[in-house]
This record gives sequence, C-alpha cells and structure tokens, in this order.
Amino acid sequence: MPPGSRAKKRVIGIGGIFLRSKEPKRLARWYREHLGMEIDNQFLKYEWLSPKDDHHRGTTVWAALASNERDWGRNHPSAMVNYRVEDLAGLLAQLKEEGVEVDGQTEETEHGRFGWVLDPDGNRIELWEPPRREHRPDGPRVEME
Repeated sequence: MPPGSRAKKRVIGIGGIFLRSKEPKRLARWYREHLGMEIDNQFLKYEWLSPKDDHHRGTTVWAALASNERDWGRNHPSAMVNYRVEDLAGLLAQLKEEGVEVDGQTEETEHGRFGWVLDPDGNRIELWEPPRREHRPDGPRVEME
C-alpha cells in the first residue's frame, strides 16, 4: 500500500471466474463431462460458509461466456476474475487516488454492485460488492477453510 494511504480492507474473496469462449456451451459441457462440475446453462455457483465466528455465507460463480459478452480489457484475455469487496465506491475512489486506471462506470443489479479497473497489463478486473443478503439456498455447498 503506498505511503500515506488509508489502511482499508480491499479484496475479501473471489466472487467469480469467467472464461471467454467462441463456443461457451461447448466449453461448459467439457468442464461438466471431464471435470465433473455441475454446470447448468454455462454457470455454476459454489456456496460457502466463512470459518470465522460470524459464519458469513457467500457464493463464488464459475461461468463460460461468449467472446463478445462484456468488456474483457485491452489485450482480450481469455479469463477474468471477479473479486469480492466490502465497499465498492470507497475502494474505487482510493484506487483512483493511487493512480490505478478505474472505469468511470459502475453497474448496480440484483446481484450487487460492480466496478472495473485495469491492471498494468491491461487486464480488466471486476470488483463486486455483493448485496447485503447474498445467501441463496440453491447450488452446491463448499466449506471454505
């Protein structure tokens, strides 16, 4: 963290892993058939329970997306990671102060708030502030250590 910057929690987990494909249904089928992932309609949601005293519940998503879906960054990488954060607006403001390239747009959906930054290689990083009530009872459960 640069000198003089506020000590602030930043990334608190991985919200999702997104794979880009010209044939996302074929890619999802491959992961389902060969790795046994319970993918439904190109998406898989892992639910987890924090081992801390508060036992916070959350989800991590895996998805195969069409190559033209979403902005993937300058170099058109084949994957994008979505990181969970607690305070999207505060973090984006802090990163901008630190000279990080921040996308000026954010998105608010039923799934939470989203913002984006670029790393030094031009990879687009998605930052996700989950909605306050995130737990949904469907999907595989994975205990996290």
